Amino acid sequence: MESKPQEFESLVLTITPELHDLRIDKALATVEKIGTRSQAARLIQQGLVRMNGRVLKPSYLTVTGDVIDIQIPITITSVLVPYELKLTVPYEDEDLLVVNKPAGLVVHPAYGHAQDTLVNALMAHTSDLSQGFNEQRPGLVHRIDKDTSGLLVIAKNEEAQRFLALQFQNKTTHRLYRALAFGKFAEESGRIESFLARHQEDRKRVASTTEDKGKRAATHYKVVGYHPTGISLVELKLETGRTHQIRVHLSESGHPIVGDNTYGAAKRLKGLKSVHLRKVIEDLPRFALHAMELGFVHPRTRETMRFRAPWPRDLMPLIEHCEFPLYDLEHVVEIVSRV
Repeated sequence: MESKPQEFESLVLTITPELHDLRIDKALATVEKIGTRSQAARLIQQGLVRMNGRVLKPSYLTVTGDVIDIQIPITITSVLVPYELKLTVPYEDEDLLVVNKPAGLVVHPAYGHAQDTLVNALMAHTSDLSQGFNEQRPGLVHRIDKDTSGLLVIAKNEEAQRFLALQFQNKTTHRLYRALAFGKFAEESGRIESFLARHQEDRKRVASTTEDKGKRAATHYKVVGYHPTGISLVELKLETGRTHQIRVHLSESGHPIVGDNTYGAAKRLKGLKSVHLRKVIEDLPRFALHAMELGFVHPRTRETMRFRAPWPRDLMPLIEHCEFPLYDLEHVVEIVSRV
């Protein structure tokens, strides 16, 4: 039998000033569909990373304005395999479960992460997952970025999935994030609204655009702490749920999230006067964004439930350095109201 030829997805990465003078594998790791330097190195070794038709070597250092062509092998996995990973599950019943996703864990299968995702870990945790709208995403109602930590609700049956999905669609869920961002805000609270779409030159990024080209996105923010070295603790409530919404809105407001080099954090890091603070930030494994609170109406009991997740350990060195409040040190589950 003749084998089917390998299929590829083509991506283009335009090197921005934030990615200037990096090893090519480190620059490629900022692309969401690649995600890690090991996956980037594999693509480079296979000759799938080129510039002007020339295969790039692993030692290549990027230059602002470089246009990198990337070919990503398309792997279609029809059978999901359980992944043994200890999950933090603050709540579970016959209809749903709430999981506190760690940073670095991809939510559903994608290139380079065919069987080591949250979905695979959920399959190892329980045999009861809704098949939902996509066989590769059983139980999923919403998602958060790979390098964002925090709360997700997972459906165990079709009725629960439909009921929960409708709440997200109608924007009646409670979703509260906390972030550590650069700079002091001029206003202690406010609302940021714009229309978001993929960046025209750098497809891994999202940017504000005109109404006819993008989707409306609105974020409410409240500054709940400030450290004089130049870091703000911000509470963010989503009015809409667009890709990279919080990251883009804070960056375009002049306050990129600490560690979010895709959206301008590297440049702001260089401007910090405190050498110790710079070292603390450089040691962070990801950007400082955490989905701390999640609330919804339970599909069976119709109770309004609210969950709160403590700061993850990987962000604690920065939290403690800036002496920001720790909030609750344990997971909190509340019944806000009953029908």
